[in-house]
Amino acid sequence: MEEITAAPITSRPVNTDATPATTVAPQSSEPKMSKAASVSREPLMIPPRGGVDQIEIKAKTPKSLTPRSRTPRFMTPIGSPVRRALQLTRLDPEDAWLPITESRNGNAYYAAFHTLCSGIGIQALVIPVAFTILGWTWGIICMTLAFLWQLYTLFLLVQLHESAETGLRYCRYIQLCNACFGEKLSKFLALFPILYLSGGTCVALIVLGGATCKMFFQIVCGPTCTIKTLTPAEWYLVFTCAAVILSQLPNLNSIAGVSLVGAITAIGYCTLIWVVSVDKGRLPHVSYNPLKADKQFIQFFDVLNALGMIAFGFRGHNLILEIQATMPSSEKHPSRVPMWRGVQFSYTLIALCIFPLAIGGYWAYGQMIPEQGGMFAALFTFHSTDTSQFVLGLASLFVIVNALSSFQIYGMPMFDEMESHYTRRFKQAAPWWLRAIMRAMFTYGCYFVAVAIPFLGSLAGLIGGIALPVTLAYPCFMWLKMKKPKKYTPSWWINWVLGVVGMCLSVLLIVSGTYVVIDTGIKVSFFKPT
Repeated sequence: MEEITAAPITSRPVNTDATPATTVAPQSSEPKMSKAASVSREPLMIPPRGGVDQIEIKAKTPKSLTPRSRTPRFMTPIGSPVRRALQLTRLDPEDAWLPITESRNGNAYYAAFHTLCSGIGIQALVIPVAFTILGWTWGIICMTLAFLWQLYTLFLLVQLHESAETGLRYCRYIQLCNACFGEKLSKFLALFPILYLSGGTCVALIVLGGATCKMFFQIVCGPTCTIKTLTPAEWYLVFTCAAVILSQLPNLNSIAGVSLVGAITAIGYCTLIWVVSVDKGRLPHVSYNPLKADKQFIQFFDVLNALGMIAFGFRGHNLILEIQATMPSSEKHPSRVPMWRGVQFSYTLIALCIFPLAIGGYWAYGQMIPEQGGMFAALFTFHSTDTSQFVLGLASLFVIVNALSSFQIYGMPMFDEMESHYTRRFKQAAPWWLRAIMRAMFTYGCYFVAVAIPFLGSLAGLIGGIALPVTLAYPCFMWLKMKKPKKYTPSWWINWVLGVVGMCLSVLLIVSGTYVVIDTGIKVSFFKPT
């Protein structure tokens, strides 16, 4: 290349009519890895076999007159009008076959629906329990800091989804981890937390949905009802069958309507619960003094447990890249713009739900908030007689519908992972009947775990500490790795501090969760759900 550049070149008039012939490189037959960075479904301009340098040798055209393609031979960059005009396309077949990236016609509205449905849920009702340990001042301060922290890491993930330099789109959280930490380290650090946040959440939703179905039936049937109710395992099965039916929707964009319904019901029951609680007034002899343990180290673990409740009240980071992957993207119109608009709108509503819920709930119940169930349990414990049965039934129905909707979006990464094994092996999309079988198997597998290990919720604090870095720490380290901010700049300091603090908090929560399990013990009752 150096010899060619140094050689004298005779200037020639440029022939504007002639179009240099280009040959498209044959598509590689090597199997694609599902954990590799996603190929954008945009037109691909592939240089000829000899590369750009061979074109210069044959045409003897000065470099200044020869357009040099910066497109990698093996990846499709974010599309541009020039590349579209060339009509040289090559789509990544595996992305077109998998449910997360099968459809790329999403928009800011779809992003808001999915983010709302995945970002707010029944775990938000437990945040007021943390106030019983932290008190008014530290409770509000910690909740505000946690909200801003996770919103910042969410912004980092949205920006990291696509790279303008390389043109790659990271359509799954594990793909971004692979690019930043390497495949082996990312499996060790992120694979289990991501699988837990998807599969474990689906198991918890079956337990919650089945138990709430039983409560809804009792409210509708009334106190004088003589109909024999179903057992807890049978109610779990009723909820699971409904989840199996909804899981047959083909891809992430197709469940946008389901996510919209889930978002509306989540806002509905959060608002309904805190409005009823505040309207009924404070309970008699309510106290706002933080609970104190006899020993200081026990008090320390209680504070950590309270911080964990607040941190776990905000979820959905493991789904942000998947949601953004459903949008079209180009150099002029990158997907991060509508995605961030959708995130801003959804998290404004999330803040308007969670902050009144936590503050109003603690004001109404104080130290009397039940540890199990939080505000939802408090509503039925203290206001089951002085509140309309219609209101109680509506709140229960909202919880059931939201659990069904959340199951679909949290189960989608698992569906995507299962189908990716088929597409890698057979180089084609999974047929509809196989897709239906795989999704039904996963859903009934979650049902089996919910029935067989009903005490799994007792380990939520321990496992949640392991999953915490996915939300608070890993995005900061990935930003440092991918963007490489200059040392000692504000961006460098902020991400290093937040990343290290997030990892330390995760370790402390794991230690705290382990102590709670050892101190309180676990009531092992296989195949005996309550």
